[in-house]
Amino acid sequence: MDKALLVKDALDRKIIASLQANARQSTASIAAALGVARTTVHERISRMEERGVIKGYSVVLGQADETPMVQVIVQLSVNQPETAKIISRIGAYLEVKQCLSVNGEFDLIIIAEAPRIEDLDVLTDEFGAIPGVIRTKTHVVFSRRIDRN
Repeated sequence: MDKALLVKDALDRKIIASLQANARQSTASIAAALGVARTTVHERISRMEERGVIKGYSVVLGQADETPMVQVIVQLSVNQPETAKIISRIGAYLEVKQCLSVNGEFDLIIIAEAPRIEDLDVLTDEFGAIPGVIRTKTHVVFSRRIDRN
């Protein structure tokens, strides 16, 4: 079932947005900000948890030295029988944050980040050298216009 259908109304969306901004805030502070009763917020959150709209809460780790990270998106075209081996190799790189299987001209999309563009340059070269990778296309991310992570 589509999770969007399980969100009751604009109030649910506002509660979700508030939790995405700070999942540790109290139901009382969310209620005060939205101008509704604390019990209303509590009941709405409980219902969204029960229905699977809200699956959990997580911790977002900061960087120890606050070094800004450079991010790249790497598209890979691969020899299909070797996909699992390629994904296993890519998963060994700590810079890799996500590996997505997609349709279209490319088969995999890799999102990676590191403190220096030079590190990512080496990384993308290494991706291209993995047996079974047919070709790569790399995009450097300049900024995040919307980030709901």
